[in-house]
Amino acid sequence: MSFAAFRAAVRDDARTYGGDWSQPGLRALVVYRMGVWRMTVRRRWLRVPLSVIYKWAFRRCRNVYGIEIPYTCTIGRGVRIEHQGGIVIHGASVIGDGCIIRQNCTLGIRRMDRVDDAPILMANVNVGAGAVILGRVTIGEGAAIGANAVVLTDVPPGALAIGVPATIRLRA
Repeated sequence: MSFAAFRAAVRDDARTYGGDWSQPGLRALVVYRMGVWRMTVRRRWLRVPLSVIYKWAFRRCRNVYGIEIPYTCTIGRGVRIEHQGGIVIHGASVIGDGCIIRQNCTLGIRRMDRVDDAPILMANVNVGAGAVILGRVTIGEGAAIGANAVVLTDVPPGALAIGVPATIRLRA
């Protein structure tokens, strides 16, 4: 990611939040994007101080806002973290464009012997408060995950997943 691409992504994120820089979700996304960009800096003497700043900002977002987004995950444009607190995203997760993630959500692994099997959210997925999505599952475009649902299987595009464990309901 070039510096120009980093700036463009941050501008898009700011637009998604209506330019309100006080939003913890926006701040966490900017820190994430900075972490991705700093890994593309080739000169080590420049990357090291950027890494120190990134690690400080990452820990601040995690400890103050309760939003943990490691730079190793993949996040599209227009993603909105609706509320702060208890948001944990595994480093191998993929989040598509236009997704909404609410408080106390976890996107993580299901088994310790498969540490890279993290969820994939396609575009425009709406994740309800307290939802847990575990393992290498794909949440289809436009799907909705209900509040406090525990998703362990793929969710088709446009469907609704509710309950523990989640059951899938197709929407008309």
